[in-house]
Amino acid sequence: MSKEITPRNQDYSAWYNDIVKKAHLAENSPVRGCMVIKPHGFAVWELMRDALDAMFKKTGHVNAYFPLLIPKSFLSKEAQHVDGFAKECAVVTHHRLMNDPNGGGVVVDPAARLEEELIIRPTSETIIWDTYRDWIQSYRDLPLLINQWANVMRWEMRTRPFLRTAEFLWQEGHTAHATQQEAVEETLRMLDVYADFAENFMAMPVIKGVKTANERFAGAEDTYCIEALMQDGKALQAGTSHFLGQNFAKAFDVTFLSKENQREHVWATSWGVSTRLVGGLIMTHSDDEGLVLPPKLAPIQVVIVPIPTPQPEINDVAEKIMRELRDLNITVKYDTDDTKRAGFKFAEYELRGMPVRIAIGKRDIENNVAEVARRDTREKTTISLDGIGNSIKQLLDDIQQNLYNRAKQYRDEHITRVDSFDEFIDVLENKTGFISAHWDGTAETEETIKEKTKATIRCIPLNNPQEDGVCVLTGKPSKQRVLFAKAY
Repeated sequence: MSKEITPRNQDYSAWYNDIVKKAHLAENSPVRGCMVIKPHGFAVWELMRDALDAMFKKTGHVNAYFPLLIPKSFLSKEAQHVDGFAKECAVVTHHRLMNDPNGGGVVVDPAARLEEELIIRPTSETIIWDTYRDWIQSYRDLPLLINQWANVMRWEMRTRPFLRTAEFLWQEGHTAHATQQEAVEETLRMLDVYADFAENFMAMPVIKGVKTANERFAGAEDTYCIEALMQDGKALQAGTSHFLGQNFAKAFDVTFLSKENQREHVWATSWGVSTRLVGGLIMTHSDDEGLVLPPKLAPIQVVIVPIPTPQPEINDVAEKIMRELRDLNITVKYDTDDTKRAGFKFAEYELRGMPVRIAIGKRDIENNVAEVARRDTREKTTISLDGIGNSIKQLLDDIQQNLYNRAKQYRDEHITRVDSFDEFIDVLENKTGFISAHWDGTAETEETIKEKTKATIRCIPLNNPQEDGVCVLTGKPSKQRVLFAKAY
């Protein structure tokens, strides 16, 4: 099975596409830049969604749903916002088709042109803040803590399944607050939620930081992010949380009556993660044999394979094992397909990333044991059938932790301090990863480095140590290091 996958060191991009396709995660759709998420891929996304949704609700947020179509005029109300998204907007201009009088199938009915064009949402700040104007009247209506799970469209020119697609699934939180302090606290709270999820569910270590003005979300005062490092040494922005100030409240005239009986504009945040996380999961853990899933995000955590085929004795033992595992909230499948050989099944489950595989035959039953293989290290061990449920639970915990430790070790080994531009170039070309370097704080220098190297400032880490230094490009004074990298 592994022969079907391009080795990572040969062509990382081809390896990634092979994993997506051959692990049955997704495939390209007839529409360029869009994808069909297959059941296995969608099951991974559902686990992400459900875990995040529970975390949002624990922090007081509720779900709602807002329209897919946004009046074009709404995007004109916040200048920075429209500038940021103008090139990515898909526009609906007509509302009806008709039969082609010349026999060419269907055509757009020219008489059905919309009075005002509609934008397929690239993000929902504008439509939501237009709605909030009616929902918010007094300080008693605040804070308003709303999230929605939805699809959005951004007309991307260069696409890659999960990582960058024209249409993608995501969640977007939009909150309104009475004070600036409350809004900033909300922004940082949700950043912490994302980091917690990434590390404890995805087993993906992240760095929390703030974006530079050049990289900030269009219409935000500050953008906070979590940055992860993939196995090829490129960074991935895995989540963002934006402090919007009063920009959208002023653009859409959203005010409230304060406790002091003063009419004031509300303070806002927005925050989101998307199906891009599935791409991050693939590139953080998978290997040349296929997909590797952390147990917390594996749709099936354990698969039992009878050797050589299903038989009554084996079936009885497998049923007992499944009951034990399910009592421990472990998802398990017993493969009763007698049309495929055990070796084929082993390779298929390895390719699809199942964390644990149990193989059991008549001789194993006689010896009261089972063969257990773990996906992360591909090690095989023999364990007793007595108390096998608890043994497997411990093994799943070990796999989850090992994947995190392995990814963190790689990330930490690929954060390199440099003090000159020559060092910068050398690390970027030969070692890759995050480059910790001084920057003079100007947008011009940031842009020049990007043009020369294609590396961008991924973030200014939170609680960044302050130290005197000089910019790696200009030699001008600097008070702190920032993290550069090439990125997805």
